[in-house]
Amino acid sequence: MTDLVLGMVMLAAFALCFGAYALWKRTGEAKQPALMVLLAVIAVMNVLIWTVPNADGTAPIDKAVEAEGD
Repeated sequence: MTDLVLGMVMLAAFALCFGAYALWKRTGEAKQPALMVLLAVIAVMNVLIWTVPNADGTAPIDKAVEAEGD
């Protein structure tokens, strides 16, 4: 289930980047596309926080899956 959620967040981040580019090209506006890109960066950073292993070699997502099974 967590893989599905993380995958959906990454797809949303890519969609936000694509939508920001399309909005920027269509309107020439900069504020809303920049905010969309910022949101995409924040989403990707959240996925990285959950999936990148720490110093002891375990990722927070692994600990969450183990706790879910208990």
